[in-house]
Amino acid sequence: MWTAFSKVGFVVLLFVLFARECPRASGSQKEAYVTLLYGDEFLLGVRVLGKSIRETGSTKDMVVLVSDGVSYYAKELLKADGWIVEFISLLANPNQVRPKRFWGVYTKLKIFNMINYTKVVYLDADTIVVKNIEDLFKCGKFCANLKHSERMNSGVMVVEPSETTFKDMMRQVGTLRSYTGGDQGFLNSYYVGFANAHVFDPNLTLDEINSKPKPEMQRLSTLYNADVGLYVLANKWMVDESELRIIHYTLGPLKPWDWWTAWLLKPVDVWQNVREQLEESLPGTGGGRNPGDQLLIKILFLIPFCVLIFCYYRSLLQHRNWSVANFMSSIVDQARHLYYKVKSAGGFATYSSVAVASSSITNPNQQVPTYLGAISIFACFVSAIISLGIAFAIVPRQVMPWTGLLLTYEWTFAVFFILFGSYLRLIYEWGKTAAAAHSRTSHLDESDYSSNKGHQRQISICDAASWSYGMGMAFLAVAAPSLPCLLGITALFARLGLIVAGGLALASFMTYASEHLSIRAFVRGLEDPNHSRAKNFCLLC
Repeated sequence: MWTAFSKVGFVVLLFVLFARECPRASGSQKEAYVTLLYGDEFLLGVRVLGKSIRETGSTKDMVVLVSDGVSYYAKELLKADGWIVEFISLLANPNQVRPKRFWGVYTKLKIFNMINYTKVVYLDADTIVVKNIEDLFKCGKFCANLKHSERMNSGVMVVEPSETTFKDMMRQVGTLRSYTGGDQGFLNSYYVGFANAHVFDPNLTLDEINSKPKPEMQRLSTLYNADVGLYVLANKWMVDESELRIIHYTLGPLKPWDWWTAWLLKPVDVWQNVREQLEESLPGTGGGRNPGDQLLIKILFLIPFCVLIFCYYRSLLQHRNWSVANFMSSIVDQARHLYYKVKSAGGFATYSSVAVASSSITNPNQQVPTYLGAISIFACFVSAIISLGIAFAIVPRQVMPWTGLLLTYEWTFAVFFILFGSYLRLIYEWGKTAAAAHSRTSHLDESDYSSNKGHQRQISICDAASWSYGMGMAFLAVAAPSLPCLLGITALFARLGLIVAGGLALASFMTYASEHLSIRAFVRGLEDPNHSRAKNFCLLC
């Protein structure tokens, strides 16, 4: 006979064996929200997604499946935000022909093997929940939304995990065709006839749902996967906006965490509002900030100011007799000069008219080169493109929209003035060389060229003309992207149209300014063949 101790031991052993075989949820629930994270780039998206789920009042588990490309800091931050972090190995994409960004997307199929949960709602990291979606857990074995009439989108799915289903998928993963080269194309091939599935009705009660056989597939309405791409086409949602449940930011290069997207797509406002409410789960992470970027942002703000202050300080040391009155008078005279130019020519003067006006003040043997204007225009636009590229390269992508815009403007203008200013210095030296070659030491009559008559020699290339042209370019550059917001225009294509129109106006102004400034620099070199200028960081200083 068994003793009482033996009976108790046997019961305990059976309990342990049974517990090991039974699936257990990772948290306190058997239903969960799930997302995937391959690297830190989408970390902010996952944080905002989690915040949006919790804002709806949900207390269900939030599970993020992370690969080895996710940093330790990101995992700790997600845990602090309330996510259950589970490590997974990546599934290789069997398709030879596929976009490079699809290298690990087949890993999404692992949600079908999350047998610790009876039902999971999968959400891409570029989605946001705007209204309670707990009713999705009443959906059938597999639910998703249709896009492009007959194609199922895998960004939002309801899945009833099954080891049998997962093994069957792994068996067919190398043979089923994927029209996208990724998981979405595979799922469209796996769930044959999904386009004909019945639409999920969230208003049914549990008794009504249980009274019928559980459907293998059900379609979700657009309310559960509102595509921003479709919003862009019509500048409105295809459904009642007040009933939206999930917004999906599907446009590839326009993810909501990239600062420039907020200036193009109105629906990003919803995402940014949730981002601003993110708690400081770890030090310096409140509002979706990255502690590693904060010091960088401050340095990026300060460097251009320090460089410009240094340049102008050196310029003022060269011109001790400079005064604010003379400078303001020069700006007024330059504006009057530009007005009469436009009035007489019916628009911005062409290079030939500027060249003729400038060459009329020079010695016949010292004409301004006829090709100087074309070279200057090319140099100006190359400088602008390089400056803009440098600005976009160094400004962190996930800063707040206003921060990103201001930093980009600051660095674009600073780098442009340095690059194009250096080019004008070369033109100035070219003029000196040309004057020395002809052995002309007499000064030209500045009264025909400069609008600064009655004052001392202009304060350097960084004089009233340079200031007026620089301010003009700055105004047009700021006005181009700001007009759509000021006019209340929300349509993407209308915004882009206004920005392009502003860009054309800026290009026209830059064409005129680059010609005129280069001629001024060349003529200044002719005037000063025997004078040396102090070495500054850029010619404009």
